[in-house]
Amino acid sequence: MKKAIAEFIGTFTLVFIACGAAIFAGSVIGWAGVSFAFGLALIGMAYGIGPISGCHINPAVSLGVFMAGRMTMPEMLQYWAAQIGGAIVATLALSIIANGGTDGNFAGNHVMDGYTIFGGLLFEIIATFLFLVVILGATQVGAPAQIAGLAIGLMLVAIHLIGIPITNTSVNPARSIGPALFQGGAALTQLWIFIIGPMIGAAAAGMLFKSGMLEADK
Repeated sequence: MKKAIAEFIGTFTLVFIACGAAIFAGSVIGWAGVSFAFGLALIGMAYGIGPISGCHINPAVSLGVFMAGRMTMPEMLQYWAAQIGGAIVATLALSIIANGGTDGNFAGNHVMDGYTIFGGLLFEIIATFLFLVVILGATQVGAPAQIAGLAIGLMLVAIHLIGIPITNTSVNPARSIGPALFQGGAALTQLWIFIIGPMIGAAAAGMLFKSGMLEADK
């Protein structure tokens, strides 16, 4: 239960801070500012709840960790429930604070004009794969654990810098589900992209670590 509570709070924080930055300050801070909001929120939670749950705050991360053999299926399912719940409650809080002032924009994910559905899906697969390579590599035995949160957070910043103009960047099904339920439209009809894509990328990375191909020599 302690881990589930930590994951709920961590995912709530990520969505509340980062999606909130996009909703309320996006026109001022731009893509770069929103990118850093995601990364800094993750870094903060990595050190805040990392010692309790590992700070997955992302169903794709939990899947990658499971595929790498580092957690059980019941534990993964518990994490998923907490993460999705945290994302939904965070978006609800943003909706109440906005009091209708978002014009229906809750920083939901959708493929932007000029890009194809396949292109958006491919981006989410590749970006999540690379994200999980950093996460699983930085947290494996022998890695400098003290700076893992920093490396992971900066990787999330980099992913958002390239991905915001393509899909508004997900690499996190929970982060997509919460806003989609409130925003509707393309964020909801295209939600499958932001569930399937990250899960495929995360599973691929997890399997590579499970096979030993990306595990450091003991």
